[in-house]
Amino acid sequence: MSNEAVPNWLEPHVATCEAIVALFHPFAEVAVHDIRRDRIVALWNPISERAVGDASLLDELPDYPEDARVIGPYPKVLADGRAITSVSVVLHNAKGARRGLLCINFDRSPFDGTIELLAKFASPVQERPPELFDRDWREQIALLVDAECRARQLRRDRLTREHRLALVQLIDERGLFATRNAAAHAAHALGTSRTTIYALLKEARI
Repeated sequence: MSNEAVPNWLEPHVATCEAIVALFHPFAEVAVHDIRRDRIVALWNPISERAVGDASLLDELPDYPEDARVIGPYPKVLADGRAITSVSVVLHNAKGARRGLLCINFDRSPFDGTIELLAKFASPVQERPPELFDRDWREQIALLVDAECRARQLRRDRLTREHRLALVQLIDERGLFATRNAAAHAAHALGTSRTTIYALLKEARI
């Protein structure tokens, strides 16, 4: 940490600042600003080329109400062009008066390129040729289950009985259980037993 003598109002928050930087090192900077002096009074893992004693330039913050406790997250760009995401916490002194801002600046630039690359791989190159897949019942069952998991943002092992019942009913409506071994494949796709699939199918057809 780079700091001046730590002011009394900041001391209760020093361990929190150290913990944030330790968890997100080397991507997070924590800067504490003295609102009254408009100066940086403490800095952990500096990534923004600033130093303790520099002007805080708090007018660069987005507008926020007087009673705000957390400001952001909001985007910023460093002098070298790196994109960061920032969030600020209003600190109060023992009398409850606003005294400082604890700003967490997260350098997301190392991840942006990776996310863009992964998004390209995740996107289909072209439409699925229907003549190749429309008769592939295994593929259709797998796609139905995958779509349900994505829509509900759940892993397959987190699907409830109600989710599985709805999927079994949908698979049945598509006529996919008419194929031999479809129940076994559905059981594998839904992470359950074939016996359970038969029980759900019986219930769905009532």
